[in-house]
Amino acid sequence: MRLQLLSDLHLETEAFEPAPAPGAELLVLAGDIDTSWCAFERFADWPVPVVLVAGNHEFDRREWNEAWPALRALCERAGITLLEREDMVLTGADGRRIRILGTTRWSDFDLFGEAQRERAMRAARYYVDVMRATRNGAPLDAAAVREEALACRAWLAGELSRPRGDWDATLVITHFAPSLRSADPRYGAQPGTASFCNADDDLLPAAEVWVHGHLHCRHDYVVTHERGQTRVISNARGHARKGEAEGFMPLRCFEV
Repeated sequence: MRLQLLSDLHLETEAFEPAPAPGAELLVLAGDIDTSWCAFERFADWPVPVVLVAGNHEFDRREWNEAWPALRALCERAGITLLEREDMVLTGADGRRIRILGTTRWSDFDLFGEAQRERAMRAARYYVDVMRATRNGAPLDAAAVREEALACRAWLAGELSRPRGDWDATLVITHFAPSLRSADPRYGAQPGTASFCNADDDLLPAAEVWVHGHLHCRHDYVVTHERGQTRVISNARGHARKGEAEGFMPLRCFEV
């Protein structure tokens, strides 16, 4: 299956017009598409199925318990499939069945181990303050983010441990990155990196392809393990004013 992958478009401020990639069979939106949600209408008449995994900025200045059902309803009206701890199976033009697992998979701040967790959570205050989201009326702080992250991790681990069913390959979609290997080279490994990457390297062998967003840089690398190889891909655009969109290829297709 050939998929077009877009994330971190930030269409609430960025001037960019998404267009269908020739030959794509699926469009994956890996989060941080538009803080205002207005741009989701642009994908309403997309020529192929559209799957969305929400990014952290989809919740900016919103109440968690209200945002999820509202975002789901908006996606249903636009014909977009929103996945949050949910799976689906699609059949490609080649007849192969692809199992898709989707979840935001928030930061659990354990990227550098439990001993560094508190330090990583302190560093997370910046992006939590930028979001200014709430849950049950209280600020969606680092502790609340970690709680949600652990629930995402538990679901994903459970799904990936299932015996192979009537599918030929597994595609995982998360907003947050699954490995330190996806760290932005501009910043490297520092406490704040745990707000962008998780230590999900142990889950990689159960997927053929894992796509993510969140970091405003592109990645396409292969992890070799005892079960074979897993390809990890990010095709994030980022902010043009910071030079992050340089090298972004919105019409590129990736094979699963």
